[in-house]
Amino acid sequence: MNVFLIIAGTLSAVVASLHIGCIYYGAPWYRFFGAGEQMAERSSLQPKFVTSGVVLVLSIWSLYAFSAAGVISCLPLLRLALILITLVYLVCGVAGFFLVYSPMGRSPEFWVWSLLICLSFGIIHLIGLKQQWSDL
Repeated sequence: MNVFLIIAGTLSAVVASLHIGCIYYGAPWYRFFGAGEQMAERSSLQPKFVTSGVVLVLSIWSLYAFSAAGVISCLPLLRLALILITLVYLVCGVAGFFLVYSPMGRSPEFWVWSLLICLSFGIIHLIGLKQQWSDL
């Protein structure tokens, strides 16, 4: 079992759970996590649909990390999926540096935390992927 990929899967699952909290608790949670007033104040279903999409993606990413770690059975296209997941996390982390100065409706603090989290998750995925590469 690959510890880094287990950590990566757990982190994605935790963040997915926090997004479920945003759906359930609504505006106060959206505000606390810095999603912006547009997401917090909308009475439409759009924020819930967008957040549900994020939950779905993060949950799938968690399953792929657990699969690569050997915790669950092998998922299809495992190597390709892990490469793409790692790249998305790293690219989002780097992009956050640019969005701090142009926050697009979110607070600069949101982007700082987001880039730190994404970079950390990407690095953890990268280390786990490198260690597990020959077994994928």
